[in-house]
Amino acid sequence: MSAIESGIATERPRSAAVWGAAALAAMAGFAAILLAMGRDAICPCGSVELWHGAANDGGTSQHISDWYSLSHVIHGFLFYGAAHLIGRWRRASVGFGLALVVAILVEGGWELVENSPVIIDRYRETTASDSYAGDSVLNSLADIAFMVLGFLAARVAPVWLIVAAAIAMELVALWVIRDNLTLNVLMILWPIDAVREWQGAVR
Repeated sequence: MSAIESGIATERPRSAAVWGAAALAAMAGFAAILLAMGRDAICPCGSVELWHGAANDGGTSQHISDWYSLSHVIHGFLFYGAAHLIGRWRRASVGFGLALVVAILVEGGWELVENSPVIIDRYRETTASDSYAGDSVLNSLADIAFMVLGFLAARVAPVWLIVAAAIAMELVALWVIRDNLTLNVLMILWPIDAVREWQGAVR
């Protein structure tokens, strides 16, 4: 039994409800902060799309889902794996509710950082996403929800399937929009002109 699974086994329904409420409260808090930061609630275009397939236009990161949603699912895989490893390192069970809320706090914290002027400018200057203007609040909350989806999937699926799914999502995004989580991190931390030119060739 994994560290998280043993924690799940000891959680009572009341505890699960408490952690669920904490998760929803955290998401509501992030929404309020993003609105206070001046982020638009929905796309400035005035519409809400379930799926927006373009990689670099005014609707990117403004609707419920897009190609970058795959990256957030992978975040959930990674956060679940990290919680499992921490539990094994500490030789103690990690309650699933606590692990999930911490993952939401980390993901939400990144959404706040990602929508700061410094990071928005960084994206525009160092990546091919020169039209990026930050996320709508709707998109940020959806990104957190996709992370939760990945976290829950990692709870029930075998490790080999999660690894295969992450690789497949990275390859599909790379093929379709010439971008994925790996390149996103690379271009933010260590921009490479050749990669940016290659990405921009289809945008």
